[in-house]
Amino acid sequence: MLRPEQARAGATSDDTAATAEVSRILLNGAAAGQIPDDDKAYLATIVSARTGLSEADARTRVDTVLKRIDDAKVAAQKAADEARKAASTTALLGALSLLIGAFIAAAAAAFGGSQRDEEEDLIVTSRI
Repeated sequence: MLRPEQARAGATSDDTAATAEVSRILLNGAAAGQIPDDDKAYLATIVSARTGLSEADARTRVDTVLKRIDDAKVAAQKAADEARKAASTTALLGALSLLIGAFIAAAAAAFGGSQRDEEEDLIVTSRI
């Protein structure tokens, strides 16, 4: 990655530049699926310069934040899977209930039709 010393100095002293640089690194890392070690080291440098922490403590803080982001991605994926399974179960039960309802309606119609025919036969035979 191209990080001239002017940009590095701006990112360590200017809030807007630091926020923009960190955002770009995190977005690129999210798109790629992981953040390269060079970018982690650069983030640690920015954190160290902005907070006054030692380089090792800043690296630990960066790793902790990245771990929380990964945990959030895993939790979101798990929630999406559970929602997908719930939607699938709901759709299956809905289709099954419609099928059972159609069968009951057909059986009731057949029973009602045969009952009507028997009553018509009784009316016709009583007139004769």
